[in-house]
Amino acid sequence: MTDNFLKARLIELFSAIQGEGLNVGTRQIFIRFAICDLRCHYCDSAHTWQTPPTCKIEQTPGKRDFVNYPNPVALPSLLDWVEKQNQPGLHDNISLTGGEPLLHASFLVEFLPQVRNLTGLPIYLETGGHRPEELAMVLPYLDSVGMDIKLPSVSDENHWSAHQKFLNLCHDANLETFVKLIISSETNPQELELAGELVAACNPEISIFLQPVTPIANQSSILAPPPDFVLEWQGLMKRFVKQVRVIPQTHKTIGQL
Repeated sequence: MTDNFLKARLIELFSAIQGEGLNVGTRQIFIRFAICDLRCHYCDSAHTWQTPPTCKIEQTPGKRDFVNYPNPVALPSLLDWVEKQNQPGLHDNISLTGGEPLLHASFLVEFLPQVRNLTGLPIYLETGGHRPEELAMVLPYLDSVGMDIKLPSVSDENHWSAHQKFLNLCHDANLETFVKLIISSETNPQELELAGELVAACNPEISIFLQPVTPIANQSSILAPPPDFVLEWQGLMKRFVKQVRVIPQTHKTIGQL
């Protein structure tokens, strides 16, 4: 293992309430990795697409008392920062987010078993769901996965084949898995049907979360769908799977940014 594999490029590490998907409302240690290979139109984290010279590390859980450290970050340093966050009984799991965490798969193979042993916390991966080869590398160290299916009409990304492979890997590994679909005023219902068919072909017990896009300042073309569309689309998706939930980015409404 070379030294490069023992370092990661981070945006930040902090403690907060999860605002999206299956784990909404739970307290998590968030490790936000830098770099993303996607360019979704609605992305509210474009600052994660590249590596900043420094990353922000919270010193006290939830206090936002950040200290800047240079990138890239050595594995022992990240373990130390997570351990300081891990106050007894406070957190439900560790969330790997980004950017795209799986771009750091070689680092995660080394990091995840150590952080699990150190904290005893489950590992939750938030991902674009488009890198099945990298997922296969870290599957043994994950407990749950929240994967996006990128609708081309909303994101301008197209990864149907990779999404199918990705979801099947999660299912075959018996991981707790859910699928998130960002919906907007531009959503094509035919793409929703394709997504429903993709999930149902794997397992209709997998939950789908429809997440209305959060409008971005100075981007008037990014609009949430009308309420009647959301109801219609939820009904459409329930033709394919049993659980379809509509949940916006709740962390933004309570200031957990």
